[in-house]
Amino acid sequence: MPETVEIWEQPQANEIFMIAGWRQWADAGSISSGLPQYLIDQTKAHRIGTLHSDGFYLFQFPGTHDLVRPVVRFKEGFPESLETPRNEIYYAGDDERGVVFFLGDEPHLDAARYVTEFLRIAQTLGVKRIIGLGGVYGELPYDKERFVSCIYSRPAMKSEIEQLAVNLSDYHGGASIGSYICRVAGEQAIDFASFYGFVPTYEFSDIAEIGNTIRIENDYMAWYGIMRRVNYFLKLEIDLSDLEKKSKRLVRLVDAKVEELDKVAPQLGLRDYLFRLSEEFTETSFDPLDDVWEEEFRRLFNDDSTET
Repeated sequence: MPETVEIWEQPQANEIFMIAGWRQWADAGSISSGLPQYLIDQTKAHRIGTLHSDGFYLFQFPGTHDLVRPVVRFKEGFPESLETPRNEIYYAGDDERGVVFFLGDEPHLDAARYVTEFLRIAQTLGVKRIIGLGGVYGELPYDKERFVSCIYSRPAMKSEIEQLAVNLSDYHGGASIGSYICRVAGEQAIDFASFYGFVPTYEFSDIAEIGNTIRIENDYMAWYGIMRRVNYFLKLEIDLSDLEKKSKRLVRLVDAKVEELDKVAPQLGLRDYLFRLSEEFTETSFDPLDDVWEEEFRRLFNDDSTET
């Protein structure tokens, strides 16, 4: 039987971190699936391994049509492609600092073995800290900084996490793959933190002209807010200028959509509804500049002291 994990390149950087996401239940705004793929593309990361899918996925649920089945594409009778669950490992970095990107499918079966193998990947590659990504939909203003919640695996991490302008989760309910990993990582004394962005969604099931819901599928503003925290937390220098532009463009696009819908269904009072949401929302901004300035002043003071 082949090994569950296959790695064909061992990174050699002095410090290695991991950013992990899944095509999963907690993937609002594509934070868990789209953001890792975006980072892989932006950093030109290359594939260095895989976690084989054997034993982790169902082919079908009795009584359902295609909820979990692989997707096949035929052309004139010939199968051009077959999309099956996959868990791939990528890497980008230099001699000093590197990032492993893990992008996979949340398992249907044998989650304990899946999590064991995932953490074994991190240990084999010498990963210092693991960051998980997730998204949750909520009734929030689309033009404000996203609310970010966080879970962490070891009590010693709390003081650092509290500096990131996040809510420390009190969630109680069904576990996502990130929350499962968080608990097991803690038992193994592995640093793991998962950031969950809250993504705007609005329910209008009674308004035929609009449809059931309005939601942001790729929430670049949430991506940007989370990655600013990840960069600071891990002391990375991933370029976020493109994400910042995309987040600003997203607000303009939603503004235009709201204007369009307001004309289609003025009786809904969409503008007033969104204005009230915005007024009642307490925005939590992440601004690490105070810490940067404090560190710089301390450095200057120490330099002056050595010269006297």
